[in-house]
Amino acid sequence: MKHENITVKETAKWEYENIPGNKLPHEFTRYEDFKANFKYIAAGVLFGTVLIKSEVISWFRIQEMFRLQSFHMYGVIGSAVITGIISIQILKKLNVKALNGELISIRPKEFQKGQIIGGFMFGLGWAITGACPGPIYAQIGAGFTTTIITLFSAILGVWIYGRFRHKLPH
Repeated sequence: MKHENITVKETAKWEYENIPGNKLPHEFTRYEDFKANFKYIAAGVLFGTVLIKSEVISWFRIQEMFRLQSFHMYGVIGSAVITGIISIQILKKLNVKALNGELISIRPKEFQKGQIIGGFMFGLGWAITGACPGPIYAQIGAGFTTTIITLFSAILGVWIYGRFRHKLPH
């Protein structure tokens, strides 16, 4: 069969039958969706458990940090920063590729005054609510239902930023 005689339907059928994972979202069964996303669910549960057990979701630990009364949170954050620095250096040195085969590259960032303003707002929200974005879900999962208000506030803040981004200093 020549290429010019192939219809769009025939091409779509061939792609559907011969290219793995080439389904539209409505064509997946619930089991396939769950199976494909289970690794993310497991990673999220593991991450949430680590956050809970290390007490970084505790409002009291966060208040201790902001009042300079305890080293606990600084130790956790410092460990994360050091781990990130080492990981990025390993990625750069070994020229690691992403799953799609592209070389992972990290562009240098330019300082902008909006980062100071945004960092101040983030820290203020963190100090008031006792939650930054990652632990919000762990707090909700641990039964701190009032954190749902914090989640909605965070979503609202992201929406407001997206709406007025073009007018903000960058």
